[in-house]
Amino acid sequence: MDILLIIDMQEGSFRRADKFDAEGVVGRINQLADRIRHSGGRVIFIQHDGSAEDGLVPHSPGWRILGSLSRHESDLVVRKTINDAFYATDLNRLLRDLNAETLFVCGWATDLCVDTTIRAAVSLGHRVVAMADGHTVADRPHLKAAEIIRHHNWAWQNLLAPGASVQVLPLAEISESRG
Repeated sequence: MDILLIIDMQEGSFRRADKFDAEGVVGRINQLADRIRHSGGRVIFIQHDGSAEDGLVPHSPGWRILGSLSRHESDLVVRKTINDAFYATDLNRLLRDLNAETLFVCGWATDLCVDTTIRAAVSLGHRVVAMADGHTVADRPHLKAAEIIRHHNWAWQNLLAPGASVQVLPLAEISESRG
């Protein structure tokens, strides 16, 4: 079964309009989510329980999943407290129970939670497809967002993953390859 992990796409993280191609990323995530649901797969929202400083206090307005993302009753939510969506959560058990074959990963922030979750998934033996145009980040003091995204797409494509695999594909190629 195909599973889409949507990482930390929450109101508090998007309160400033500084995320690279945020509107485009949300649109592409919605397209892939609809496609996965239509083909019998599942969508799992990863929701970060954070602090007042980051605007992600549980049950606060900033903690909510972005209203511009499409959600369905069949979607699941896994809450986390650090960058890694697998750490101290039931995500890996849930994926086993769902007979996950391929994990499609997208969301916020490319260089932290998305990266850490992709690496953890590979370490746990999952087949991962990172959506090349489905993750975002803001400029960092040392590097522009577009370069961070480009770098991580390259790094994920070149991970050594014995017993697992990683592909990095834009939405158009995911759609073509899943037919």
